[in-house]
Amino acid sequence: MKALLCVQPGELAVVERPRPLPGQGEVLVRIRRAGVCGTDFHIFEGSHPFLQYPRVIGHELSGEIAEAGPGCSAEAGQRVVIVPYLSCGACVACRRGKTNCCQRISVLGVHVDGGMAEYLCVPERNVIQTEDISLDHAAMVEFLSIGAHAVRRAQPRSGDRVLVVGAGPIGLGCMLFAQLAGCSVTALDFRQDRLDFCRTQLRVDHTAKAGPHLLQDLSALTNDDLFDIVIDATGNAASMMASFNYVAHGGAYVLVSVVRETISFADPVFHGREISLLGSRNATLEDFQTVLSAIRAGKLPMASLASHRAALDESPARFAEWLKPETQVIKAIIEI
Repeated sequence: MKALLCVQPGELAVVERPRPLPGQGEVLVRIRRAGVCGTDFHIFEGSHPFLQYPRVIGHELSGEIAEAGPGCSAEAGQRVVIVPYLSCGACVACRRGKTNCCQRISVLGVHVDGGMAEYLCVPERNVIQTEDISLDHAAMVEFLSIGAHAVRRAQPRSGDRVLVVGAGPIGLGCMLFAQLAGCSVTALDFRQDRLDFCRTQLRVDHTAKAGPHLLQDLSALTNDDLFDIVIDATGNAASMMASFNYVAHGGAYVLVSVVRETISFADPVFHGREISLLGSRNATLEDFQTVLSAIRAGKLPMASLASHRAALDESPARFAEWLKPETQVIKAIIEI
């Protein structure tokens, strides 16, 4: 079978790999669509903190059951979305239902080889049937689930003012589910094209462009209250640290991004405002079901999110192109 291998930072190649065989409790999935995530771009650039090369990338995956291994009830031909977080089921996090932050987690395409390939074996518990969802839409469920999980972590109330810092795909997912929770959403980014997308396609309440007077602008926008919830989805340490200043007294700050650097903050700001600081990692099955329900109900602008696509053989050349701001990629999808 063909697979997209990141050989080393900056080098992608379509290679031949043996077709895997499903073991006990596993299903073999014929991958049909793979979304390109910010994580994939970080791997390509060499900036991901949890990766060893070479690695077959890809974790935003949809396809069809090709074969069910022993002990499985799935049937060939069923359309599925893959939950790419392989958890142990036994550690303290798993026992509490927090499989997204399992002590021994393996994320497809990061800790183990992923799904930008023609076939992939995964545990049956890591697939969800999506017969009524298109392959394209199913391939976008994972990144939207990360946004849904981040919003759920903040426990929003209707009417809360939410600032989402970073208008990439994960940030967009956060905005969408904050809106569905009844919140007033402000999008913050340094790129005007992304802010324009948030306003026209997501219909956020406000946008703010990063600049030297940002804090004053955000204060004016909220009558000096600032934001009940701030969610960072930038993957930029300086931005993550600066955003402590945008949280209202009694508010919550959710960090979705992961960076290599140490994150620090001024304790008088953190303590004086009694900020609730929350990490948000991956997503749970509950979040996947939340997203699928929203898609089925027509509550998400799915057609607008899928902005670029390529065949698997074309993808090594397209990654460098998609990284350029002028291509204005929202979500690129690889057809397999």
